[in-house]
Amino acid sequence: MRHRTGRMKLSALVFALAVAACGSTGDAKDGTVVAPTPTPAPIATPTPTPTATGSGGWWGPGVATTWQWQLSGTIDTRYAVDAYDIDLFDTPPATIASLHAAGRRVICYFSAGSSENWRSDDGEFTATDSGAALDGWAGERWLAVTSTNVRRVMALRLDLAKAKGCDAVEPDNVDGYANRNGLGITADQQLGYNRFLSAEAHRRGLAIGLKNDLDQVAVLFPAFDFAVNEQCHEYTECDRLTPFLTAGKPVFVAEYKSAYRTNSGGARDTLCAASRAQGLRTLVLPVELDNRFRFSCDD
Repeated sequence: MRHRTGRMKLSALVFALAVAACGSTGDAKDGTVVAPTPTPAPIATPTPTPTATGSGGWWGPGVATTWQWQLSGTIDTRYAVDAYDIDLFDTPPATIASLHAAGRRVICYFSAGSSENWRSDDGEFTATDSGAALDGWAGERWLAVTSTNVRRVMALRLDLAKAKGCDAVEPDNVDGYANRNGLGITADQQLGYNRFLSAEAHRRGLAIGLKNDLDQVAVLFPAFDFAVNEQCHEYTECDRLTPFLTAGKPVFVAEYKSAYRTNSGGARDTLCAASRAQGLRTLVLPVELDNRFRFSCDD
């Protein structure tokens, strides 16, 4: 899968149960699966006012920036949001151009910390670049963050993002040090690698988001333009992202818990009230990120 949850420190069993609960298309009632009411098709609205460009020359999203995250399937370009987060490899340039024409900014997703054996450039990695397999994610292995070759491949991916017209990038799996990576990655090595990604993105005029990696937010937030987080509400971790908000940088959050989707016991209402109070930009999405349903706390 192109998306991965930030809970890789949990056991494989707990992770599997979480995915099964979040990713199902309906809830069981008396043995019958009841599909949730789908989100109505969004209606195109007038072009929003573009978010300002940062002082460094790249896009500088603000805390009020709204977003949509879709990494699987044909991109639905009709949401009236400020920014789309979409897959770098799978999204054709024409889709990015159409989003720009509608006044949207485009964030391009790629994995910076793992190899994925279905990617077109996977053959660029050497045997010494690869470490342990990612728990629960077939075809992926952790990458050596100190490898000159790995950094070369990531620079080429940033070149691709620039060539395709992306405004920003979302590099995933930048917390290998906190997982069973098989490479002995240290926290300091991870900091160095994440700063490398930031510097190279900015050198190309691209904004960059810090994905998860909550343990290093306090040190890394000055180098990143926004944060992307998974499940901070569910695991009561959103306060750890406060440095971004204090600096005027948005925090984009995705939640997958079944109760948020169904609003069981008012769970989504409570979630969204907390999100708005904290100034976060929270979406409730399918774990596959395929646009099957979408609930926004900003609506």
